[in-house]
Amino acid sequence: MISYFQAIVIGLLQGVTELFPISSLGHSVLLPAWLGWDKLVSAQSAGESFYLAFVVALHVATALALLVYFRADWVRIIGAFFRTLRTRRLQTPDERLAWLLVVATIPAGLTGLVLEHSLRTLFAKPEAAAIFLTVNGVILLAGERFRRRAAQRRLDTLDFKEAGAVGVAQVGALFAGISRSGITMVGGLVRGLDHEDAARFSFLLATPIILAAGVYKVPDLLGHLGDGIRGQALVGAAFAAVAAFVSVRFLVKFFETRTLTPFAVYSLVVGAISIVRFL
Repeated sequence: MISYFQAIVIGLLQGVTELFPISSLGHSVLLPAWLGWDKLVSAQSAGESFYLAFVVALHVATALALLVYFRADWVRIIGAFFRTLRTRRLQTPDERLAWLLVVATIPAGLTGLVLEHSLRTLFAKPEAAAIFLTVNGVILLAGERFRRRAAQRRLDTLDFKEAGAVGVAQVGALFAGISRSGITMVGGLVRGLDHEDAARFSFLLATPIILAAGVYKVPDLLGHLGDGIRGQALVGAAFAAVAAFVSVRFLVKFFETRTLTPFAVYSLVVGAISIVRFL
């Protein structure tokens, strides 16, 4: 089904591309197609997929790596959330951030429950992933363009409608090729956040979504779809966790001074080449 070598390659790929704004789902479709791993390509869009069961383990590992990196933030945010339930007030930036994350998580969470299976079976194919990766590049460039027009503001000044809009933007990541981190960063940028705050909000927002989706799908890995791949899933998850931790450390520093433009160019180039290859 899937070899240990393939598990390591895809684990590393997942850990990097889930956080870099270039779409982990798109790359999990395109890389096997480029390498001729045809069974993995066809399994990605199958109704019942052992490959999806494998990817579940990688997602859980990525979310755990994010939790470890942002552990101090999450201790404050979770504490602030429960404090607001007691006081019924938003008095600190952490209390406001806690509820911004709740509001922004709802749209993608509900839409994922309803549409994930349909969108995956329809669009998790090399041709569609190549097109959407190209669209991802356009979205990132557009985000940079509109950012220049927006007045700069801090993360804790977002209102709940704006957080909801960022959450709605995250729904785009259900299409293979559209980056979750990229589209949520763009959502933050167009509301006036700088790259550092937009990236931080994106990574914090990704953690519960990725973890919840992974835990929701864990029965697939424990059931018959996981037969013969649980060892590979464990190895792939270990590599994904390490790659994700290194990636988030790099990107947090990167976005202190840099923009989304390099990732936009990458998406446009790789997407265009893949369109020529697979269409």
